[in-house]
Amino acid sequence: MFLLASAAGAGEADLLPCPSSPNCVSSRDPDPARRVDPIPFRGTPEEAREALEAVVRSLPRATIVASSGIGIRAEFRSLLGFVDDVEFRIDGAAGVIHVRSASRKGYWDLGVNRRRVETIRETFGNMPEKRRGGGPGTP
Repeated sequence: MFLLASAAGAGEADLLPCPSSPNCVSSRDPDPARRVDPIPFRGTPEEAREALEAVVRSLPRATIVASSGIGIRAEFRSLLGFVDDVEFRIDGAAGVIHVRSASRKGYWDLGVNRRRVETIRETFGNMPEKRRGGGPGTP
C-alpha cells in the first residue's frame, strides 16, 4: 500500500520521495530521471481537484481511493493486474498540482508512470477553461 509522507489526513501530507528504482516519477523529485513537471491550473484548488478527479475517472482501469482538501490518491491497474499508485497535491498558492506516480511492485515500469502523468497533464490541459478552474474573472 502506498503510504503518505506523514500522519496527516489524505490530501494534507506531502508526497513521498521516489525510491531509487526506475519505476516512479514525481514533480517533487530533484533527480531529472524521475522528475516530471507539476500540472498548472487556474482558479481555486477545489475547482482544480474536481477537474482532476474527472480526468482520472476518464482513464481506463483507474480508481480514486481518496480525495479531500488538496489531495487525491488513485490506483491504476494494468491488464495483467499490476497496481500503480498515483497521488496529487494541489498547491493553490503556486497554481500547480504536484504528482507522484509509482509502481507498487517490481523494479522497472518501462516508462508507464511517466506516460500516465503526461496523459493526465494533456487531458487536464485540454479541458475547457471553465471546467478546469479558469474562466472569466480568474487571474
